[in-house]
Amino acid sequence: MGLLHHMWHLTGTLLTLLVDVVHFLRLCWRPSAVLAAENLFPRKQLACYQERQVKPRRATDAARLALVWLGRWFDWRQALTIVQPDTFIRWHRRGFRLFWHWKAHSGRPPIPADLHMLIRRMAHENPTWGQERIANELLPA
Repeated sequence: MGLLHHMWHLTGTLLTLLVDVVHFLRLCWRPSAVLAAENLFPRKQLACYQERQVKPRRATDAARLALVWLGRWFDWRQALTIVQPDTFIRWHRRGFRLFWHWKAHSGRPPIPADLHMLIRRMAHENPTWGQERIANELLPA
């Protein structure tokens, strides 16, 4: 049940991101004056929310990823209003951690348990050896 839920969540996030990318590509073809006006319009609405101190809903994973991706295209610090800059940077770092976690677990197969224990024993019995020496000792002769 948990795997199905995670797959459904991932699919929803990816579809939302795909829609945002298509929308972004469509906006790339519009004149700059239209984009400036379109950008100012939601900023003014957001300013009204901030004046009235209305708290925005919690951002979804897709919204976080989209904001981080869009933030690479311009100086996001002037436009950031719904979250603190530290929160935005935390989202960015979390995205990097997720990426590298996925990268690390999708490539190299795990080390077998018996080999893992042998390496630990060699390191414990020979504290002056470094990882290069242990790796060389494990190479077939």
